[in-house]
Amino acid sequence: MKGPLFYAKILLFGEYGIIKDSKGLAIPFNSYKGALKTSENSSEEYLQSNKNLLALYNYLVDIDTDLVSFDLETLKADIDNGMYFDSSIPQGYGVGSSGALVASIYDRYASDKITVLENLTRDKLLKLKAIFSLMESFFHGKSSGLDPLNSYLSLPILINSKENIEPAGIPSQKEGKGAVFLLDSEQVGETEPMVNIFMNKMKNEGFKKMLNEEFVKHTDACIDDFLHGNIKSLFGNVKNLSKVVLTNFKPMIPTAFHKVWEKGIATNDYYLKLCGSGGGGYILGFAQDYQKAQESLKDYKLELVYRF
Repeated sequence: MKGPLFYAKILLFGEYGIIKDSKGLAIPFNSYKGALKTSENSSEEYLQSNKNLLALYNYLVDIDTDLVSFDLETLKADIDNGMYFDSSIPQGYGVGSSGALVASIYDRYASDKITVLENLTRDKLLKLKAIFSLMESFFHGKSSGLDPLNSYLSLPILINSKENIEPAGIPSQKEGKGAVFLLDSEQVGETEPMVNIFMNKMKNEGFKKMLNEEFVKHTDACIDDFLHGNIKSLFGNVKNLSKVVLTNFKPMIPTAFHKVWEKGIATNDYYLKLCGSGGGGYILGFAQDYQKAQESLKDYKLELVYRF
């Protein structure tokens, strides 16, 4: 038995801000993917995945909701039969490993599921997002539901606000000098502690003000520029965003990368921002000249996401 593939995602803009209703833009990232499989495998990784699926099953059994129902009997039988999630998506890296798993479980076991082939009205998208939020909360304690939504639909998604999301057309890639890339921190990040730090910071009026007046403003401007192909303006706004994140989100940036972050802003060779909740995993980079960024970051592992 082998299920359909579900891809990783990258939240280009909107991390943390979307918790507080800023805009966000997420795109599928096809370099990493996962699928449900059944196997006689007895490796540690496989056994751990099978165990995780059982824990998720127990969580779904106890969910009291009218939003969705699952064929739990078949799910349990498949888990007992050795089902696991075969995934190349790195965990704790901010690219949606739990999102792809949630999408695959919904796809296979949800009754009356909303399919990608339907006319995806705003109401259907919001319903899917609410279902996925409920399911993914099992992994993170609190989830926007956006990662599984992106993985499930395999479409770029524009978040205008909590109640307003839509599939987005992003400009097609060009063979230009500019790039969005991933920088590997070679550390695993955990979402829940980072979200908790953020929620505590939100109790501070100054932080709240900065979020609304600076962070959200630059994030929204970056998204508008990206979607409309205003590359020059985009890099100015990404630089501003990078500065705001460095000043106000230090705990979410691995200590070893504070200087690397500063260097990008000082030299304009590249600008860094959080990828997901931070704390480790990938850091997202933007460069007007990718070759220059590669030279500047030659001691680090980079991975290309998108060309301008």
